Formats: sequence, structure tokens, C-alpha cells
Amino acid sequence: MSSIIQLLPDHVANQIAAGEVVQRPASVVKELLENAVDAGATEIKLIVKDAGKTLIQVIDNGKGMSVTDSRLCFERHATSKIRHAEDLFALHTKGFRGEALASIAAIAHVELKTRQEQDELGTHLIIEGSKFTSQEVAVLPKGTSFSVKNLFFNIPARRNFLKSDTVEFRHIIDEFERVALAHANIGFILYHNGSEMFNLPASNMRQRIVNIFGGRTNEKLVPVKETTEIVGIGGFVTKPEFAKKSRGEQFFIVNNRFIKSGYLHHAVMAAYEGLLKDGCQPAYYIYLEVPPHTIDINIHPTKTEIKFDDEHALYAILRSTIKHSLGQFNVAPVLDFDRDNNLDTPYEYERREATMPVVQVDRDFNPFADEKPVRVASSAASWQASPAFKKERQPAWESLYTGMASATEEVESMTFEAEEVTGSLFNDSEVEQAVYKTYQIHKKYIVSPIKSGLLVIDQKRAHQRILYEQFLTSITVHHAASQQLLFPLVLHYSQGELALIREMREALENTGFVFAEFNHDHIVVSGLPVNVSESEVSILLEELLNDLQQEVPDSSFSQSDSIAKSMAKSLAVKTGTYMSEKEQENMVNALFACKEPDVSPFQRPTFITVSVEDLDKRFAI
Repeated sequence: MSSIIQLLPDHVANQIAAGEVVQRPASVVKELLENAVDAGATEIKLIVKDAGKTLIQVIDNGKGMSVTDSRLCFERHATSKIRHAEDLFALHTKGFRGEALASIAAIAHVELKTRQEQDELGTHLIIEGSKFTSQEVAVLPKGTSFSVKNLFFNIPARRNFLKSDTVEFRHIIDEFERVALAHANIGFILYHNGSEMFNLPASNMRQRIVNIFGGRTNEKLVPVKETTEIVGIGGFVTKPEFAKKSRGEQFFIVNNRFIKSGYLHHAVMAAYEGLLKDGCQPAYYIYLEVPPHTIDINIHPTKTEIKFDDEHALYAILRSTIKHSLGQFNVAPVLDFDRDNNLDTPYEYERREATMPVVQVDRDFNPFADEKPVRVASSAASWQASPAFKKERQPAWESLYTGMASATEEVESMTFEAEEVTGSLFNDSEVEQAVYKTYQIHKKYIVSPIKSGLLVIDQKRAHQRILYEQFLTSITVHHAASQQLLFPLVLHYSQGELALIREMREALENTGFVFAEFNHDHIVVSGLPVNVSESEVSILLEELLNDLQQEVPDSSFSQSDSIAKSMAKSLAVKTGTYMSEKEQENMVNALFACKEPDVSPFQRPTFITVSVEDLDKRFAI
């Protein structure tokens, strides 16, 4: 009987490994950027086309590779980072498994150009699906240029699972930002479809954060710094008043490597205890330096999770450090009351005697006199004589009623038509229905009597359904009323958020938004939908961006649907809001004028009915 177990061919093993290493174009970007950093580059350029599906190119000015290294780097488990198993616990570099380039070359067309500084000529390699098709000597600049074209060309099933360009580019920006934040001393440039998205010169930590997330970020930052035997902490947290409902700008960077840690995130939230509104999240950019032997970074394929030796001590140190910084910069509440320095007594007044005020009274003043007498100078102060003031006499009150008698006689002589009721505009059943009223219970439900019993409406879900259909109609019909602002609003966003707003600009304008300008770090809004107030704009767009960043659908209808749902959720009347009787009636009428009044946009029931029979059964117990 022949053996069943066989060794896999290398190209099949590489494709299987690629499934773990390369999940989407952003995975390729992460691997190539980290290799460029490990090569000692001071300037790194990332060029992307079609969100990485067509081209991902990373150009650096690092030390480059020799001819042998350029061939060997595409072999499985070939790496320059480690030599022995003990090296895994003393890592100071990024990639070390030696599978990334082999996996990428197995599922894409790869072109490598590299030259070392001491060499006159470089090496030009072309690989298609793990097969070397060309190797030439070429005149090249110092460093390495790595191009990945037609990703997943030989795995169409994996390519079909990729999301839209907007979603994939959002993931690329996330990886780019993580590497750029970890290495502020390196210059980074990002191009997408020929447009420059980021240009980050080499700078310090604070300037790098401001360059990535916009100029207004600087005023939000609170520095954090602490050095202990266990860990060195640096970076910034944001002030509580700038907290958002999304968890976007939250970064932990351990030994220049971005990680995710729910445990450390809980330590940050514990430091903000009592300072944040419900559901809000602070932004933070925290850099941790720990001894390499105290962490294990090889527990996850993407290296975004780390195991710490002493997590409890790290938790306590991080929490107390952030809490101390918030209190030191007067962000957290303190016992001392704020005091106005202008109320302090100057030092030169210390030996000066107090001067008693002199009260001056004009004893001859008579407010009822026809003519105001001239005041006489007193002994306390010399008064200047003022001209006499002549008080105008008002006509007597009897003159106000002159001619009223004749007007009364004319009114009495007029005749009026008889006010006899000849009929009713409504029949008895309609009059009986008109006296029905709506009632609000616990500022949450609207109760309205119907013929068969009671109608109980959830005011929040009902309003969401009403607004959702209004916004969806405005977007699809391309017509919506807009209110122009006297003073346009200037809103600041990061590059990734601005790219998303540009993608949704047409749909937002169809709902009533008017955008006057789109700059590299802010937008100018000059018009709003009629049911959106000026104070709600920033909150509305923030929640809209948060919803769309989770998942942006491919089709235009789905995009419109997502925008309408997000705006309806943000603008709907909240639970606990008092509604007048007229507002309750309008909501009930508007709800049952909708196409699907029985469910909210999120498929939750908007109302329930309680029949008279059900009520009778309750009382029959």
C-alpha cells in the first residue's frame, strides 16, 4: 500500500503560508515598510494604486542587499534578524520569521531593485508566482525598491474576498500610520493613484502626531512621561473634553512596534475614571520601552499582540502615570478652587491707609417739581451749575378717552349675522376619533388609543424610521433643501477621515450638506440640512465616519443606505426627551406615512399593539 502523507511542493507551501501572512494589501504594506525600517532607511516612500490591488511599491534609501542576499531573501525561513532560538527573546527588529517575502512572491508579480552603498551596480530581479523570470545587473540608486503587482493573481478566490478600494485603502492608511508613529525619526511619503496623501518629514514624537492627525491635534495633547526599572513610558494622551465615541486614535507602541492590548487599554480608561462622558473614548499615543527578554512577541502571526512577564505592575504604573499627567496639567479636577489673579491686592498697597468714601446728597432735589433747581456746590466738592431741566407736562388721563362715547354708539347700531350651527363637518365616529389623545410615558414611549385597543410606539425607533426614509429619498432623488450658514464651519480631520468624506461627498450633498472647501487637514461647511442644527454637525459627522470606517459597502445604493442609517441614528430624538402633544401627534402621523412603519432602519420593532381582549384578560385574573 502506498504512503498517504507526502511533502508539499514549495510553491504550494508558500501559498498556504501566504494565507496567514498576507490577508489583504495592507499586510504587504506592513511587511515591506518594516523591512525598509530594519534596513536603516531615513526616507521611505510608499506608492499605491487601486488600494494595493494593482501596485504596492516601497522605495527606501537603506543599506540595500547584495546579489546573493537578493536571491536568498525570497526563500522560506531565510532571515537576517535571528541566528539562534535565544535571539527570539532579544529582538530589536521588526520581521524575523523569514516568511513574508516568500509568501508575497508566491501570490504576486514581484520586482526588486537594490544596491549597496559600496557597490557600483545593483541587482534587478523579477519574480512571478515564486518563479524567477529575470535577473540583471542595473544602475540603481542606493537602497531598495520593492514592487508588488497584481496581488492574488493566481488565487482568484482570495482576490474576490477583498473589499472595496475605500475599505482596503483605509487598512493601508492604518498600517502606514502605525509604522510612521513608531519611527518619528524617519521621513515617510504616501502616494495613492498619483495623489500625495501624506508627506511626513523626520521630526519629534509630538510633531509626527500633529502631521498625521491634523494641526488641531496639538492643543488636545497632554504629555505622559515616567521611567522605572520595569518600563519607560512616554507619549501623549488627549484631554477629556476631546474624547470621541469611536476608538480610532489609540496606539500602544512597545519597543517601536505597534501592539493591541485590551489589558493596557483598561489601565488607560481607569486613569480617566470620572472624567469622560458615557460611551466616550480618549485618544492616546503611548510609547513603552521594556527589556526585550521580558516580552514575547511571537504569540501572534501579525505580531500585534505581546505577552508581558509582569502585566500587573505594568498596569499599575501606566494607570498612575496617566492619572498624574492629567492632574499635573490641570485636566483632572483638583481640590483647589480657581482664583482670579486680578483680585489679589498689589504689594504696594500693603502700608497704604484706606480712604473712606464720601456720600454726597442733593437735599433740594424734588422729582415732582416742574423745573429742576440748580444744585449748589457743597463743602465736600465743588459742583458745577448745570442748566435747568424743564419737565414736559403730559396730557391729562381724561384725554385718552375722548371720542369713545360716539364710537360705542356706532358699534351698538351695527347688526350681525346669526351664528346658527347648520351642520357638522365631521360625522360622529370622526369626532370621537378626534378626541383621542396621545400620551408620553417615561419620556420613552408614545401611547395612542385605537379602535382595537392601545398603540405603544418607541419614540426613538419611530423617529429613526422617519428620518431614514427622508434621507434615503433625498439621496436617491438628488434633491434636498439646505440652510446656508452666515458663518461657515471649519472642521479638522485626519487624512484618512478626509479621504472617506471625499468618497461620500456626493451623497452628503444630496442630503443638504454644502462643502465650500476641501483642504489637506480640514473642510469648510457652508450649508446644512434643514433638520440639522449647527451644534450637531461635528457630532453627526464624527458618528458617520465611525460607522463608515467599520465597513463601507461597495455599491452606491448600499453607501447611500449606510449614510441614511447613520444620520438617522444620530439625529433621532433620544430616550428621555420630552415631547409636546403636537410633536407626539406629528410623529405618529409621520410614522404611519412611511413605507415600512413597523420596523426601524436596524430591523427593530417601532410599535406594539395591545388589544382590548388582552386588557380584559389582565383584569380577569
